[in-house]
Parts: sequence; C-alpha cells; structure tokens
Amino acid sequence: MSGAGSPDLDVDGEGLTVVIVAGSWHDEITDGLIAGATRTLESAGASYELVRVPGSFELPVASKAALEAGADAVVALGVIIRGGTPHFEYVSSAATDGLTRVALDTGKPVGFGVLTLDDEQQGLDRAGLPGSKEDKGREAAEAAIATANILRALRG
Repeated sequence: MSGAGSPDLDVDGEGLTVVIVAGSWHDEITDGLIAGATRTLESAGASYELVRVPGSFELPVASKAALEAGADAVVALGVIIRGGTPHFEYVSSAATDGLTRVALDTGKPVGFGVLTLDDEQQGLDRAGLPGSKEDKGREAAEAAIATANILRALRG
C-alpha cells in the first residue's frame, strides 16, 4: 500500500475498538511498527489496546480471541527474517494463512502488518522509524480502520 498508487482510505476510527496484536521478535523493528499503528489509531479516534505474543506464529490465535471478545478490528504486526532453514517459509505461511482465516471466520478485519524479510535492513526500512522509507504499522492500521468502516456500511 505504500508509494505510488497507494489508496486514499477512510481512516475515521471514531467508535471503533481495535486490538494491536504484535510479535515479540526483533524489538527495534516491531516497536517501530507498533508506534506507527498506535499513532494512526490515536489520530483516527479509535480506542485500542496492545497485546504482545511470543512470535508471528501466535498472531492468528490471539487475533481471533480479540475479535471474538468484541474488538471491531485487529492490527497484526510481526517480523519474520529469512534464515538458512525452511522455518521462514513455514512461519510466514502459517501467519498469513492463519490471519486470512481469522478475518474470514470472524467477518472482521485484520490489518496485515507482518513483515517477511530477507534481512534486518529491509525491516528497518519499513518500520516507520526515523530514516525509514515506509511505515507498515501505519498502513496496517489504516487498512484495518478502512475495512471496518466498509463492513459497517455494508451491514447497515
């Protein structure tokens, strides 16, 4: 969603309750993602809380619990950096497929802010930190709010 061609989204979060669910690996990058999501939710007027999970693999189950407990949307944030084993592919696939399933099963939006990276620098470039080229935490929060608003309008 960043760069040329990015959409103009309705990010009025008034009346929305959003849970940020964030993994605990790669603190500097993850903390940047959380800060971007938090800034966005605050400026949009949404109420929110932060829940930390051990890693990206745990994002789907915690996201589902948050949505089933009454949250209007979730912003899922994680960092997965490629290593020398297939672990990267398994965790990336599990997190992506799991979060998709959560959104479909609950009928509620999941803002996807899981970074799948070849190296740490790619994460630093996308974390919304000073000097970063992108702010994927902000983008995930904007997507969650905009989708919640769309679903609210569709459902009347």
